[in-house]
Amino acid sequence: MIVSRTPHRISFFGGGTDYPQWYRENGGKVLGVAIDKYCYISCRELPPFFEHKYRIAYSKIELVNRREEIQHPSVKGTLDHLNIDQGLEIHHDGDIPARSGMGSSSAFTVGLLKTLHALEGKIISKEELFKEAIHVEQDLIKENVGSQDQVWAACGGLNTIEFLQNGEIVVEPIIMDESCLTSFEEKFMLFYTGIARYSSEIAHEQIRNTPKNKEELMKMRSLVDEAHRVLTSKKCDFTDFGRMLHETWQLKRKLSTKITNGKIDEIYETAVKNGAVGGKLLGAGGGGFILFYVEPEDKVKVKEALKGYLHIPFKFDFNGSEIIVYRPAYHTR
Repeated sequence: MIVSRTPHRISFFGGGTDYPQWYRENGGKVLGVAIDKYCYISCRELPPFFEHKYRIAYSKIELVNRREEIQHPSVKGTLDHLNIDQGLEIHHDGDIPARSGMGSSSAFTVGLLKTLHALEGKIISKEELFKEAIHVEQDLIKENVGSQDQVWAACGGLNTIEFLQNGEIVVEPIIMDESCLTSFEEKFMLFYTGIARYSSEIAHEQIRNTPKNKEELMKMRSLVDEAHRVLTSKKCDFTDFGRMLHETWQLKRKLSTKITNGKIDEIYETAVKNGAVGGKLLGAGGGGFILFYVEPEDKVKVKEALKGYLHIPFKFDFNGSEIIVYRPAYHTR
């Protein structure tokens, strides 16, 4: 039995510039952090006396005999990528619901790749892990996904990630004094809107709109460097970071008609009226989780104002995808 634990992420700035359709021409950059909400993948070789060859358990259970019969696109794509033919049981558990804007699909793919490599007795580097996950999602199963979620899942941490026009991806950890980092970590509140959506559908419209969104995307990219300067200024004053979150949310709303709706706008306006400096909807938009920058003294007021929505406390994660149980099957002859 092998079990992996892979973090979800919060993207603060630069989202939208991580789509290859954009960065291959213009370059891209994002700033964000992995958090202590995880995707768990357990996997074992399936004993030969079952009628099925593959048992895959997630929101449904698949019992099939051939890889091509597998319905879960990431599982099928990953097994095809690694050309794995032995019988397997794969089980998924998550701290965050699917289709919620926290990078859950990429966390699943990264965690599954990490687990299957471990099952074969192989150690994979963080860079190779996110490159393989990007290949599976973008090239094999043709999802409308960017290239940042796989990096957060594989690497963890508070980073900038730069996407070069030649396709290279450069991960730079943000170095902060420990007391400043602790203070920064305490500035956020995360709420679940209760709306699940298919990010690939929203991303498809956003990708289609890329040529006419150039001005907004360029500005969203520039906010990454501005936010980085705030975090590394050694003043431990992050109010401007919150204001820039508001600015990037106003820009993001323009990228697609599907990014926001009346309910999301109401949540956002309520939080700001009760003390939030700024915030943004996470992921492609349309629902899922919404993040706010809130000074600690205003958190009780914001929480009370949004008491109809689930508040999710979190901490940052700096480890990335890990194998937390490693008990491979030992065959005796």
